[in-house]
Parts: sequence; C-alpha cells; structure tokens
Amino acid sequence: MSHYLRRVAISMPPHSISRIAALTALIGALVFVACQTVPETGRKQVNFMNPAEEAALGFSEFDKIKKNLPISTNSNYNDQVQRVGARLSKVMPVPNAQWEFIVFEDGSPNAFALPGGKVGVHTGLFQITQNDAGLAAVIGHEVAHIVARHSGEKLSRGIVSTAIVTGAGFALGEEGALATAALAGGALVGRQGFSRKQELEADRMGAIFMARAGYDPAESVELWKRFAGWRQTNSQSGGNLPFLSSHPVDEKRISELQRFMPEAKANFEAASTHQ
Repeated sequence: MSHYLRRVAISMPPHSISRIAALTALIGALVFVACQTVPETGRKQVNFMNPAEEAALGFSEFDKIKKNLPISTNSNYNDQVQRVGARLSKVMPVPNAQWEFIVFEDGSPNAFALPGGKVGVHTGLFQITQNDAGLAAVIGHEVAHIVARHSGEKLSRGIVSTAIVTGAGFALGEEGALATAALAGGALVGRQGFSRKQELEADRMGAIFMARAGYDPAESVELWKRFAGWRQTNSQSGGNLPFLSSHPVDEKRISELQRFMPEAKANFEAASTHQ
C-alpha cells in the first residue's frame, strides 16, 4: 500500500471504515457466488453473466455483422468452413448453441466467434491457414473463448472493478479521490494481464477441440509459425495487423502450445481410435 493510501486509511473516520468493510464483504460474497470453473483447464473465474443472456447478445451482434459486412461467395472457402465447422461443432460444448459459420469478404487474416455458436471467418485468413487443420486451429481457438465464457468473465471483472472503485470513492469521500484513482489503475492493469492469459487458455482449449474433431493438433503450432512469418513480412511493409495485435507474441504462443501438445495429442489419438 502506498504512503498516501496508508495515511488515508489511518485518518479515515469510523463510519468510512465501516462502509469499506461492508463493501468488501458484499463484493466478496458476490464473487464467491459467481465463481465458475473453465472447462478443460479447471481455472476458476468470476462470471456474473447467464449463458442464455450471453447467447442472446451473440445472436443479436452476429445479425448486425451480417448486415454490415459482405458475405463471400467463394465456394471453396465456404465449403471448407462448413466442413471444418461441422466437425468441430460436435466436440465444442457451447451453451445454447445455434451454430452458424459464415465467410466474410475481408482481406485481413482474421476470424471471430460470438456466444451461441456464431463464427465468422475473413477471406484473408485462408492465406495463413492453408488447410483444414490450420482452419480448425483458428476456429477452435476462437470458439474456445466462448466455451470458456471469456466475454462474460471480462465483463464481470469490469463490474467488480467498477464496484470497488466507486464504493471506495463513496466511502472515502473527497479525501479518497487519489486512492480511488490508484485502485482504478490497478484494476486496469489486472484486466490487461488476464486478457493475455485468456488468449493462451483459448490456444490450449482450441488444440484439444481440434484434436477431438480428428485434426492433428500439431498443425496449431505450424499455423502460428506461418502467422509469425506473415507478421514479419507485413510489419516490414507497414501492413496492418488487426488479428495479431490482440494476441500474444508468436514465440510465447508457440512455446505454450508445444508445452500442452502431449495433452492435445492424447485427445487426437483417442479420437482416431474411435473413428
């Protein structure tokens, strides 16, 4: 705790201390009730969102995207996405899923998934994926965010952070302005760090899903090697990196995937024996 925060805590009147204690107890109780477990990894998360509410938001947002972005008529791209999507949808446990896989006419190498089983793939992605397994690695990763309910978790963390900051400001009054700002800064840093963990968690889960669907998970490593080469080329030419800018650096991503590859390979071997 900083010198300023210690001084504020010491000089606070008893009623402010009581307010903070009550606020802390309330937030702690809410967090305990909202504690969930991420499938496959077993990580604990805080999530206030209802899966049905998340899915409804996903349906609504995907409808908007389809109205605003041109849908590709490339038969090869569409056939591949439908083929890979059909296999993956059988092994990815998305709550309230109404599966839909759409290829959008966009040159950026990107893909996304929304709650409820809505998946969008940009035409520019196929230059990187190159084959069904590469595409399965990307779709598996994006849908893993939905299975892990990362969107609801991120929103819930924001709610908790806002409650802490607002409540602290209320309890401390004007004296607590700087302390509240310090809390807000800490909350922001925490969310940014955790987002990186979510990305790596989605990599791990995506490799498991593609393996269960019968795709060799080792292709996920090769995919990110190709992405690394693409990024280096486009960085040198001043190109935009919309997809990679929100993801961990390639070296970290590849090393983590390699670390979890035995787990993914075990799922691949199990899937192969049942085919």
